[in-house]
Amino acid sequence: MVGVLLVMGGVAAVGFVISAQAHAQQPALAAAGATGPGGGRARGPSLPRSLPVSVDIPAIDVNSELLHLGVNADGIIQVPSLSTEASEAAWYKFSATPGQIGASVIEGHLDSYRGPAVFFRLGALRPGDRIDVTRADGITAVFRVTGVRQYLKSNFPAKRIYGAANYAALRLITCGGTFDYATGHYLSSTVVYASLVSARPAGRRRAGRVSRGTA
Repeated sequence: MVGVLLVMGGVAAVGFVISAQAHAQQPALAAAGATGPGGGRARGPSLPRSLPVSVDIPAIDVNSELLHLGVNADGIIQVPSLSTEASEAAWYKFSATPGQIGASVIEGHLDSYRGPAVFFRLGALRPGDRIDVTRADGITAVFRVTGVRQYLKSNFPAKRIYGAANYAALRLITCGGTFDYATGHYLSSTVVYASLVSARPAGRRRAGRVSRGTA
């Protein structure tokens, strides 16, 4: 039920990019890919729990510190302030920490009152693109995108996105699709699926060792 409320709240935006004719790129059908790592891998690499500090996505020029947000009293997910935090992404603090076995969720706005926000170009990602999440323990968890999909919020697969995963999964979420001026919300959500492939000390490029589980 919480998952359903999460998508109902969505990552609300104001349609600025629509009115300004600056359209965010929508996920291509060719980028749909897979929602998991595939290849018969059950657990793969993993890391112990450590809170995330920042996210870096080179392919779309995103580098953001991470807010830690939960849910409001009504059960709807908290989102960054459109007025002061639209340039920052937020980790959903009731999900796994990045690199842990399970689904770690990071959200961000598509646009804001002033223009494009932190995840404006999220729909341009493709399978194979890299996502780096720096953690409080000084380790950068390195993820690879496996798929990019768009869902109508009326048919949002909350269980698949927020539910349990048997590998170190990462989900990035923002708004997308058509903007409904009557409600002030986008009708769809863009979701990026990624899985952990390696880890390294923060600030270094060489991949470090991570523990590997078994099926």
